[in-house]
Amino acid sequence: MNQSNTPETHPDPWVDLIRDYVAEAVHALTHRGFQVKRSWLDPRDPRDATILYTSSPAESRALVWDEETGWREGTFRDGRPGVRTTLSDVMFVGGGPLVGTDELARRMLDGPRSGRLVYRSYRDVRDGFDDTLRDHRRLTRQ
Repeated sequence: MNQSNTPETHPDPWVDLIRDYVAEAVHALTHRGFQVKRSWLDPRDPRDATILYTSSPAESRALVWDEETGWREGTFRDGRPGVRTTLSDVMFVGGGPLVGTDELARRMLDGPRSGRLVYRSYRDVRDGFDDTLRDHRRLTRQ
């Protein structure tokens, strides 16, 4: 995996908890032939992240994840670390807020087709979501 296209450590430990999941998504997409340019973790409330990739020399695309709606994809309009990413022509990937990264890559190859679903609220701090992220982090670092 090209380390330059995975997200850097975020100064907020609560936001940084999503970094390993996003890095694994970058790896899965790259493995399936996506040209990932870079990725970053965005602000909190809700926590979200962006994976910027190129579908053609003329167009930058992005996958944006947030802890409430999961992954969505569209034409990249604006964004950078610490600032919410804006997309146009948005389509949701589906599969839940923590869809498996191989499944994410497969869904991207098939083309995102899901409507917007809200799976949880970022305010639900005791729903087990962060525990799942921590478990995922432990497993990916073993």
